[in-house]
Formats: sequence, structure tokens, C-alpha cells
Amino acid sequence: MNAVPGVASRVAATRVLDAVLHRGRSLRGELATALPALPDPRDRALVEAIVFAGLRQRTRYDAALSAWMPKPLGRRDAVLRALLLAGLAQLDALGLPAHAAVASTVDAARVLGHAHQAGLVNALLRRALREPLPAGDPAAAWPAWLLQQLRTDWPEDIDQILRASLQAAPLWLRVNTQRISVEACRQRLHDSRIEAVVDPRCPDGLRVDAPVPVSALPGFADGELSVQDGSAQLVADALAPARGARVLDACAAPGGKAAHLLERDPSLQMLALDVDPARLRNVRATLDRLALGATAALRAADAADVGAWWDGRPFDAVLLDAPCSATGIVRRQPDILLHRREADIAALTQAQSMLLDALWPTLAPGGTLLYSTCSILRCENDRQVAAFLARTPDARVDALGARFGRPLPGAPGGHGHQRLPGDDGMDGFFYARLRKAA
Repeated sequence: MNAVPGVASRVAATRVLDAVLHRGRSLRGELATALPALPDPRDRALVEAIVFAGLRQRTRYDAALSAWMPKPLGRRDAVLRALLLAGLAQLDALGLPAHAAVASTVDAARVLGHAHQAGLVNALLRRALREPLPAGDPAAAWPAWLLQQLRTDWPEDIDQILRASLQAAPLWLRVNTQRISVEACRQRLHDSRIEAVVDPRCPDGLRVDAPVPVSALPGFADGELSVQDGSAQLVADALAPARGARVLDACAAPGGKAAHLLERDPSLQMLALDVDPARLRNVRATLDRLALGATAALRAADAADVGAWWDGRPFDAVLLDAPCSATGIVRRQPDILLHRREADIAALTQAQSMLLDALWPTLAPGGTLLYSTCSILRCENDRQVAAFLARTPDARVDALGARFGRPLPGAPGGHGHQRLPGDDGMDGFFYARLRKAA
């Protein structure tokens, strides 16, 4: 049988969805395995688009299937469910040409060993072309315990948070201004028919609203630009180390924030730590691509175990981009809602507290520690900082400007600044700039 063109990408997307939805696998890990097997970058981009849309909209699609199917899907129908979600994502969220989407998805059923259900797949997808899918409830995908915590933390913003977390995020680029100016980079993208927008909140950034494969970005391979959300780019401005300062990036992987600081000032004396040697290799690869490999020292170590890695010389600035619930980036990692457990939050807040206490003595008097997370939970953010201030007499919070998000109540200047998902097109993110008494 001659497969319909594009069937390989539908098969790959189905397998990733099945692994993430039904076998508890990591979305990032499954994509890292599946995508290299597809030689055409357009196919890789399509797989990513199908998978993300299928995960974001899965509760809507499940509701449609429940209404349309003669009997509910069971455990043995896991692959079929994943395939149908992939098919509905193509027709609904992605708006792909109906004939190609239906034909290739039906053909994928046969390749996946479900030839006896190909007719059912065809009928359901064609019904989706005739009848509107349910509007769905944005809250349906969230675990009840997490939804309740969000309602408590953000009673006036909960609807915005839920809606924004369902939307595809724009592509934010960070320009390596050691190699090219932001305007010259924008022009190069324009010449390649990629329209990018300058955002004054991110002086080194460009926003691309239409999806573009990273492989299609001119200058990426040459280290002229990187992919990094606008909220993450603001970390360099929030820390703002002095020129040539001694800087610690305590949880550095995958390396984007350390790289941004070094792009701003290659004379920084940077030490980048990460507890995972494999992830630290990603930091090295990032720095090497940007021609910054010789400007930073990298070490595999647990940042909280200060005695194992610190030489006793204080740092002028410390970046603690702490491990967190990642609730601010659900739109980029929709499998968070499948895998996060309530017990994780207590473990994460304890780890954050330990890291703050362990790293504070490594900071020089008058120095700055930036505590940041991609969380929107107050227990990880402003309440974590408030508790740290209460037990640390020589610490105070520096106020940040409005572009870092809404200031949170607390001591003068607040206990940090919070961005919610979708604010100015950026991810949910928290920043607290802590100053040590001189």
C-alpha cells in the first residue's frame, strides 16, 4: 500500500500523544526521541504543532468523542484516542486542509495496526467537519487541587490564566548583540519572510507571532540568536550585575540565562552550576553555539551543597532560577497538568527555601541575588520570599520596574514582581531582587 504523503508525521504525533497521555511520559523527552527520525523539518514542525494542540485541547476533543461514539473509549483504545485527538487537532486548532488531514490520519490508523478502525476514524473526523466541536471549559484540564490553589491565589485573574494557558505561545527570540544588532537581525528575518516585532520591554528581543521552525531562523546555527521567552529574557535586566562582576548561575541548565548575561557582558566571571551532568552538557552546547564557551566555568554540583563546590570567594551577583511547579508555562508544557502532583509543591517549596538559605552566604555584602521562577503559585513566589526575609535580617527587596509585571504586596517595594501567562505575550514568571546589606 502506498501511504498518503504526510502519514509518517501523523504516526509520530500519535505515538507521542499516546506516551504522554497514557504512559506518563515527558512531552519534551518523547519529542526529543521522535523528531530526529523525521528528516524533513516541515514534518518535525507539524508533529510538534499536532501534539501541542492535541494536549491543550484534549478535554474539548474528548467531549466531542464521548458525544459522537456509540460506546466510550476504554483502556485498550489508548492509541485510537491519541490518533483521534491528533486528527481533531489538525482540523480544529491547526485548520489544515480537510482532505489531507483526514486521509493521512486514516492511513496512520492502518500503519499503527488499527486498520479495522480506519472507517471509524474517517467517520468521526468527517463529522467534525460538519458539526461544531463543543466550546469546552478551560478549567477542565486542570487538576482540582491546582485549580483551587489558582482560584485562591488569583481570584480576579483566574479566567485570564486559564484562557492564556490554552493558547499557543508566540516565538520569542533573543539577539546576541555581540554578533548582530536587534534591527539588523529583524531585517534578516524579514528578508527570509519571517516577520518579527521589536518589544521595548525586551531590549535584546524579537517576537514572532507566526510559527516558525527553529531550523528556518537565519543566523541561529551561527549563534546570532536564540529562542527564549520574553519573561526569561527579563532576568538579565532584573539581576543587572556590574560590568566584570563575579556571577553565579546556581541552576543553569539549559543555559539561556547565563548566555544572555554573557552576551551583555563577556567580561563577567561566570560560574554555572547544575546538579545534572547531562543537562550541564546542554549548557556547554548553548555557550559554544554562541561563541561564549570560553567565558564561563561550568560545574556539575548541587547548589545547595555549598561546601562541595564553593571556593569561599563571594559572588557579586547570584541568579537562583529555582526549580518550581512550572505553572506559568503550561501553554509551552501542557503535560504539566498531567504529571504534576499536589505533593510536588511541598517538596519544591522546601527545595527553594534550602537553596535560598544555602546560597545567601556566598553573596558579597552589597551584592544582589535574583530569585526567579516560572511559577504563578504564591507559595513558591512572594510567600517564599517573605519567609526568607523574615529569617534573614541582612536581606531586603529592591523594587523592579513595571515591565517586570505586577508588584506584589509586602515590604516597601513588594515581595517581588509577577507576570501571569499571556501578559504582554510572555510566560508566567516571578522575580524578586534581593539585596544584601553592605
